[in-house]
Amino acid sequence: MSANDTDQSPPEKGWLLPGGTPSLSEVHRTIPVPTGLGFWRKMLAFSGPGYLVAVGYMDPGNWATDLAGGSAFGYRLLSVILISNLMAILLQSLCAKLGIVTGRDLAQACRDHYSKPVSVVLWLLCEVAICACDLAEVIGSAIALNLLFKIPLVWGVCITALDVLAVMYLQNKGFRYIEALVVTLILTIGGCFLAEIIFSRPDVAEVLAGFVPRFEIIKNTEMLYVAIGILGATVMPHNLYLHSSIVQTRKYEQNAEGKAEAIKFATIDSTTALMFALFINAAILIVSAATFHTRGQHDVAEIQDAYKLLSPMLSVPVASALFAIALLASGQNSTLTGTLAGQIVMEGFLNIRLRPWLRRLITRLIAIVPAVICTALYGESGTARLLVLSQVILSMQLSFAVIPLVVFTSSRAKMGEFVSPLWIKILAWLTTGIIVLLNVKYLFDKLQEWLH
Repeated sequence: MSANDTDQSPPEKGWLLPGGTPSLSEVHRTIPVPTGLGFWRKMLAFSGPGYLVAVGYMDPGNWATDLAGGSAFGYRLLSVILISNLMAILLQSLCAKLGIVTGRDLAQACRDHYSKPVSVVLWLLCEVAICACDLAEVIGSAIALNLLFKIPLVWGVCITALDVLAVMYLQNKGFRYIEALVVTLILTIGGCFLAEIIFSRPDVAEVLAGFVPRFEIIKNTEMLYVAIGILGATVMPHNLYLHSSIVQTRKYEQNAEGKAEAIKFATIDSTTALMFALFINAAILIVSAATFHTRGQHDVAEIQDAYKLLSPMLSVPVASALFAIALLASGQNSTLTGTLAGQIVMEGFLNIRLRPWLRRLITRLIAIVPAVICTALYGESGTARLLVLSQVILSMQLSFAVIPLVVFTSSRAKMGEFVSPLWIKILAWLTTGIIVLLNVKYLFDKLQEWLH
């Protein structure tokens, strides 16, 4: 093990420290983008990273918050999913731009910009967020294995930890294999929920009305709690670090024209993938509202309860099985990308070089141990509370990832000609402000509730 702190090369303009070894160095710039291709073939060459990012927007944490929101409040929180997704599209486009222009992922950018104590604090906060994220993903997979094959939850958690082996194998074969697996699992989730929507027959007018924002969400503490959970489940901190790294797997021209083209196609890629994530997120809430809320079941927050009730309430025997299959695909997909994000965060903030297998094992253990402990302590009875709480923790940490991202991409010294234009800066800071204010409002309401 060694650190790059001894790198004596001068820092680039706008940075406190010089750039180090690229993250995920074994796949860095390994996917060529041939020149002279038409639009669609070039789009295909750049497509992939957006779908790895989109996985985090449809993980089991989303299921818990969407099920709780749909069963308790009907279609009213669809507007939160839509707004959160629009925020995600903006923030992920900034991540892609940061990685392509500076050659740094967000973790490396924080390390090279802030003092060492600040970087360490940001790293610790990010590790907490990854633990919370992995708690949701692992528990979701374990629940799916339990529902489909009656495997005990603790054993299911341990089985899902083996995804690190899949990442190692596929990454050695080539990064395109990881992307292909992820897209296949996304299509599985989408197909299952398209069928669930057809089975549940939601009221189309009410669904469309649900996408209109309501002030009631801010005033109602319980609704706000679930709304912040949805925000935390949708705009996820580790995805910001992940995206800024994996866009660098493409071997584009390292000049202004090449970077501009890479930014354009990376933004199209992530926006398309996130619209697919919007469909799946909205579908979960719509199915929950149409199946449970409209039939008087207002407290279906446990994934297991939703599984048990879907088939009998919809009179469709296959509905519950499709639900569990989609959950398993979602959980396994999310743990794959979570393992990559953990590696990026540790390498980026600490600038530590370890053997690839050891690096992934450490980052996996940091995330998996809390999941095993929580599952052993709470069992089936508390999984929904744990899932929703994990998403609120993610939302609380989100500011510490979003603010540096917006600061860096708004800096001409760091981004040069690719600095964000004024209208993007305004939208980015408005998004950041909404995230911070919602979190402060939630904490204030909860503090008052505890005091009384």
